[in-house]
Amino acid sequence: MTATTRQPGHRTGAGDSTRLIVAASLGNALEFYEILVYGYFAVTISKVFFPNTDETVSLLVTLGTFGITFLARPVGALWLGAYGDRAGRKKALTLSIALMTAGTGIMTIMPGYQSIGVVAPILVLAARLLQGFSVGGEFAASTSFLVEHRPDRAGFFASWQWASQGMAALAATGFGVVLTTAMPVDQLQSWGWRIPFAAGLLIGPVGYYIRNRLEETPPFLNAEAARRPLRDVAVEQWDRLLLAIGVVVISTSSQYMLVYMPTYALRQLALPPAAGFTAGAIAAALQVVAVPFVGILADRIGQTRIMMGAALLFICTAYPAFALLAARPSLSMLILTVCWISALKSCYSGALPSLMAALFPTRTRVTGLSLSYNISVVIFGGFAPFYAAWLIDMSGSKLAPSYYVMITAAVSLATLVLIRRRFKNV
Repeated sequence: MTATTRQPGHRTGAGDSTRLIVAASLGNALEFYEILVYGYFAVTISKVFFPNTDETVSLLVTLGTFGITFLARPVGALWLGAYGDRAGRKKALTLSIALMTAGTGIMTIMPGYQSIGVVAPILVLAARLLQGFSVGGEFAASTSFLVEHRPDRAGFFASWQWASQGMAALAATGFGVVLTTAMPVDQLQSWGWRIPFAAGLLIGPVGYYIRNRLEETPPFLNAEAARRPLRDVAVEQWDRLLLAIGVVVISTSSQYMLVYMPTYALRQLALPPAAGFTAGAIAAALQVVAVPFVGILADRIGQTRIMMGAALLFICTAYPAFALLAARPSLSMLILTVCWISALKSCYSGALPSLMAALFPTRTRVTGLSLSYNISVVIFGGFAPFYAAWLIDMSGSKLAPSYYVMITAAVSLATLVLIRRRFKNV
């Protein structure tokens, strides 16, 4: 089974292809941009909404809130995934970006703890939960949309899911560099942190307009109607669901470890705030460039070969990379470390969406992708910054995050071996 099988009778011109990629990627970009902004400005946000005499406790609460909001994603996956298989990919995409924009709007205008007290962190949690629900079906609906419109080049088109995340990361880290270098700390904490959220708010209406003008995918229109997609996935395709969950593990853990790196550089390496954002920006630019080429390669040689190589390199190099960084904490070494993680993540994730789409039939594809992706992200990704901070605090070792990367890479590598045995042509 492969997502790259050609389906005759459906062709898309260059202009239409660009429109498809932009429409499907904007929501994914907005989702990841807002997540990155929250993660990158975690230290500032902890002081604005979660003040505590112990700064470590304050940061852990902030990172815990970052992770807790991911618990809403499986709920959104259940609802929006089934909705996407019953009503269509287009309707699921327009609904998710509308809800996502509302959550970003709340974060942009919300007063801090000093103004409204305990209501502030409650509203932060509410905004994050709303966004968590909305993005529960975003990745699955947009991936299905791209793969089903261009089954002949599924690897390349689906890879833009992660290329768009790289663009979002580039924008988020760009704001981080500019704001932390050009703005005094008191102004950044007072109102400057709201600027990147306000900028992200502009993406939503544009994305909604573009998505609302798209056509539904031919495979969905021609497929047998899914009356009970949740039941079908849970009862008849549970093995595929478990494989899809396992294959996402290192992709999401490495991605959110990159989100944690600016905080790691600031608190563990005593580097200036701009250092982490600078390294993140360079790594994001690398991801934007590399991922589409990985998608092209996946269309030619299959997904699992590329992904297994990347997972193996994660296992072999995570510890040495963190050891070198801890021994020589500098901007240049931070850039090398973060770019190496980003390069491996790009190789793995560039082939991931089309592989996941290949695991599920058209009638249950959005549901299967939604559940597998969001369950894995909740367990292994959303809490990755919290796990990293907690492991460092418990062990007293700055190298503790590398253990988490190695373990999650081993889980995904084992899953890929199982997929290769069952599906010979991926």
